[in-house]
Amino acid sequence: MTELAPSPGMAAGDASARAFADPSDLGVARAAALFEHMQPEKAAEMLHPVLAGRPDSAPGWILMARIRLTLDQVEPALDAANRAVELAPEDPRPLAIASRALTLLGRHEEAMSMAYRAVIVEPKNPLWHDRVAWALLAADRQLGDAEQAARTAVGLDPNEAHYYFTHGVTLAALGHVDQARQALETSLRLEPQNPVARQRLEVLNGAPQPVVEKKKRGWRLFGRKEQAKPVRPEEFRP
Repeated sequence: MTELAPSPGMAAGDASARAFADPSDLGVARAAALFEHMQPEKAAEMLHPVLAGRPDSAPGWILMARIRLTLDQVEPALDAANRAVELAPEDPRPLAIASRALTLLGRHEEAMSMAYRAVIVEPKNPLWHDRVAWALLAADRQLGDAEQAARTAVGLDPNEAHYYFTHGVTLAALGHVDQARQALETSLRLEPQNPVARQRLEVLNGAPQPVVEKKKRGWRLFGRKEQAKPVRPEEFRP
């Protein structure tokens, strides 16, 4: 069926209905709503038959990759992200999700490559520079490049606490303790309730390194859950 362009006088409700004229699109939207409400298991259950019927849905695969990563199902997350990359190579999100999954799997060369590809696709988005920084940190190499990537993210969004946090971690890895302390202090001024940033700062100030326990994540990949901070997956690294 050929989709008609909306007329200038089309009501907003009509336009919204047309956006979900395809039942698979509606299924993706419903699964996304469940995911936004922190119900990833139900979201995956709803999305699975949608993708079975529409395996060419790039938004569906991107959402499935995010869901699987939230559920610590790293291999399935990578598979879903790779499907999305094939369907939408111009979209940086599946590249970044794949990078995160590859980092978790210890496949650091591939993780760095995917992160840099996301930056190439959308160089003005600080999220992808931040992902580059964490991919390099996890690989424990090219730490100067990691610091530069983190600094770029700060420059692109100087009001986001997380980017100062990342910059502080990269500076600490380079041994620039005073600068790292300043970056973490800035992060905490912007986001005072971030316990991970505070913990990092305390370690820089001489506190014992804490024992890291696996925690249930309160974050959405490349998004924000307002009532549960910190929200970035990288902040749960040891």
